[in-house]
Amino acid sequence: MSVTLKNKAYGQYLVVGTYTQHNSTSKGIYVYDFDPRTGTLVAAGMTETVNPSYQLVSKGGRFVYSVNETKDGDISAFSVDNGTGKLTLLNSVKSMGDDPCYLESDRKGRWLFASNYSSGDFSIYAINSDGTIGAFSQLVKHTGSGPDLTRQQTPHVHSTTIDPGNKFLYVCDLGTDRIVSYPFNAQTGKVDTARQSFIQTAPGAGPRHMVISKNKKFVYNVDEMFGTVNVYALHKGQLQQLQTEDALKAEKGEAAGADIHLSPDNKFLYVSQRSNSTIEVYRTDRKTGRITFVSSLSTNGDFPRNFTIDPSGNWLLAANQKSNNITIFKIDPQTGVPAPTGREIKTDAPVSLKWITK
Repeated sequence: MSVTLKNKAYGQYLVVGTYTQHNSTSKGIYVYDFDPRTGTLVAAGMTETVNPSYQLVSKGGRFVYSVNETKDGDISAFSVDNGTGKLTLLNSVKSMGDDPCYLESDRKGRWLFASNYSSGDFSIYAINSDGTIGAFSQLVKHTGSGPDLTRQQTPHVHSTTIDPGNKFLYVCDLGTDRIVSYPFNAQTGKVDTARQSFIQTAPGAGPRHMVISKNKKFVYNVDEMFGTVNVYALHKGQLQQLQTEDALKAEKGEAAGADIHLSPDNKFLYVSQRSNSTIEVYRTDRKTGRITFVSSLSTNGDFPRNFTIDPSGNWLLAANQKSNNITIFKIDPQTGVPAPTGREIKTDAPVSLKWITK
């Protein structure tokens, strides 16, 4: 079921994914109208779906893809009404694994990658021209384990990231402490498992998410279990470690690092830490790729699983899962540090934030 509300003609829609199970009263995916001049959010609609914990917006903003994070999970495709923000279900397919938690598409928008956390694998589907999820292409299962016997008994694929040239797929595996690089064929929609390579993070660190710099030279990765941030040089699809930063130090928790984003101008790197509910700010050196810690600030909520920077680079919004609120910050363009505006919206169990530009 979709509910559409009267809204204003702002510049972007904010798509909010939530957890609908585990004592949550959320119903699914929520859409808000966002005014980039003032940082104001106004409710635009809601679409019912189960545990939509992560979304991917297609280029052009015509379609939204969402995981349904359950055992034997699903992936759902929605069309977007650009005038109202209303999402309409197009179709759903099985993710081919348990608890899908992340989605990525290739650079041409022809293939969809789904990360299945609990079963430690990822699947690839075609994307049809009408936005629907098409034919199944491939399932790749990881093997191995890590030193943490409570969290790393088996592989846990947490994210997939396509390289700027559309020739390699990088897979963060929390369970094996590896970032695996697979050659990708954009014609067949398959990765070459025989030619895979990997880089090992620190034992027990648990790599979670990563982001690639605009100049295509560097990769930044956040480790969930340690909360550490790694910098890698990127060359011909291969990663070479340059730096590891640990701003949490003694404040580590069982679920520390969560999300990671670069500012639109790539001058600053931001990381959310759930163990102490903060956003860390780093300044980047765009020539060397190295980062320098600037500051850490509270998200004014509890357990910031996901955050986002709006396309203008002026605003940072943090989704605080356990305090059921999305808080809004104004970013200082000189220091990169977000300042709290005091504004927030109440949404039950928000865990994913994505933008649709009108």
